[in-house]
Parts: sequence; C-alpha cells; structure tokens
Amino acid sequence: MKAREKGITVGKLPTGVKNCITDVEGVKVGHVTLDLPLDEFGNDYACTGVTAILPHGGNLFNEKVTAASYVINGFGKTTGLVQLNELGVLESPIMLTNTFAVPAVTQGTLEYMLGENPEIGDTTGTINIVVGECNDSYLNSIRLFPVKPEHAKEAIMNASGHQAREGAVGAGKGMICFGYKGGIGSSSRVVEDYTVGCLVLSNFGEMEEFRAFQYDGKTGLSETADGSIIIVLATNAPLSDRQLQRVAKRCGIGLGRVGSHFSHGSGDIVIAFSTAEKIPHFAEELTETRIQIREDSLVMNQLFTAAAEAVEEAILNSLSQAVTTKGRAGRVVNHLNFLKEE
Repeated sequence: MKAREKGITVGKLPTGVKNCITDVEGVKVGHVTLDLPLDEFGNDYACTGVTAILPHGGNLFNEKVTAASYVINGFGKTTGLVQLNELGVLESPIMLTNTFAVPAVTQGTLEYMLGENPEIGDTTGTINIVVGECNDSYLNSIRLFPVKPEHAKEAIMNASGHQAREGAVGAGKGMICFGYKGGIGSSSRVVEDYTVGCLVLSNFGEMEEFRAFQYDGKTGLSETADGSIIIVLATNAPLSDRQLQRVAKRCGIGLGRVGSHFSHGSGDIVIAFSTAEKIPHFAEELTETRIQIREDSLVMNQLFTAAAEAVEEAILNSLSQAVTTKGRAGRVVNHLNFLKEE
C-alpha cells in the first residue's frame, strides 16, 4: 500500500491520478527483478535488478528531451551525467541498478539503442547512456555480477505508462532505507496545468534517523549505512536545462525531511527531464526556438514545492510498498510498518 492509503499525507499540492511518475504523460517505467540463489547452499544470492525510466515511447535518440542533473553528494558511480549537463539533453532511457552492474547495464542499454538506431556511430555521432546506482551488497552477492546486459534490454522492453511497481522490485530489490526494506518509490504533484513526477531508488539512512513518522524502532537494521539515493524527476512543464537543475536542487529538501543528512558515503543524485518539447537529432535549421516558464512566475515556486513534496512521499512509498526480503548469507531485511504521528 502507498503511504496515503495508510493515512499519511505529505504536503499541500494535489497528486496526479496514479500518484506516480507515469502521471507525466508519455513517461514509462519497466523493471527486471532477480531473486534466486546462486549456489546450492544459498549463501550467494541474486537479490537485485534493473529499472528503466523512458521519457516517452518514441525514439529517444532521434527525439531528445531537455534534461539536467544535480549532485547533492557525489559518492556515486554513474554514467552519462557529464554530457547530460554539458548539452542539456537526454537521449537514452534512465537506467537504475546496483553499483557493480553499471557496466553491464550500460552495455545492454547501448546495444538496445544501437538496434533501434543503426546510424549511431556510423553516419552520425555516438550516444550518451545514463545509468545510476546504489549499493545492494548487504542482500545481494554483488561480486558475482548477477545482472547481465540482457536484463537492461528486458527492463526497457517491459516499460509501460501504467502504475509503476514499487518497493522491492527492479533495481530496488536489494535496497535498504533507514534500516528497513527500501527500493523503488514514486509520487507526483499537479501544479496548474503541469505535472511533476518522481521515482526514487532509496538505499540510505540509519533506523534512528527516520524522523517523519512513528515506527517500532526494533525490527530494523542497526548497522551504520551511509547508503545512497537516485532521484528521477519528470515534468511536462516547459523548462530549460538550467531551470530543471534549479528544480532538481529542491529534491534535497524532500530527502532531508525524512531524515537524511547526506552522509559522507552516500551518493545522492538527481536526474531531471522535461517532456514539454522533443528536440530532433536531425535538423537543417541553424536556430531553434523553445518555450520556457518565466523565472519570476508563481508556477516556478510551485514547481520547487512540488519537487520537495514528491521526493518526500516517493521515499515513504518505497518503504510502505516494500516487503520483508531475504538475501545472501541468510540475511533478512524487514519491511516497515509505520503509523501517522498523533
């Protein structure tokens, strides 16, 4: 159940119909979940996966979208963010996985995109693949590389615009948040005629740091866990890449509200994109015209609020949707039963 179904309301702005990143029209999410023993004794276990976020259902290379990223704390291993920020466009799915699977997922995504676009690396330039990660090695036998390139392709092909599955699925299968089972969470907000959608991969915090709601304080892990979070923010509001980065910075507010202090070993990274306009890869015109919201408009401030609220609720949803999960070496991470504060 989502947090709202348990009586927990975050913020004042209304949610989208699905309260999910796929409320932003055209956005698709797909998962591949690996949950199986890797040896006959069960000491080594695949408790991991891949999640794909597609800005739209067309050809992502030929029809790019405006994008930006913001690094809250840089203890992370990503691909593609340097060019993303340099050019301000996204031309691939955004892929999420575990730390050691970044190379395999990058390869699989690249192979998929090359299959869709024979001209890449031949009659036109190369492509920038974007992959983010968190470390799931407490539950997942990360050193055995259970994620393969084909899992990235499968996640992309599984993507749909329906209600995204949350909790211990896809890249979130082995993730831990505040000592409890975390993973994939999503939420959305509506601002005037625009929607802001958020999807998180939550894997951070100690049990004692969770500050938003009451919990038993007994069944979570007590080990120190710096962890990480990848935040993907989507909107149909017409924003420039610079404006997207401004909105992305406000995601840290939602992260802080639940109890994170952006610890030393935490990779806290935001990847944001706007679907308002598609930017063609092939064009003969020398110039191009794009529409963007005025900086001093009330809507811009509301988008800042929407980002903070959606991130906070998405993190809570990653906890409320997750289930108790068993992984390598017989380790178990419990799901969190939380109640609204009196």
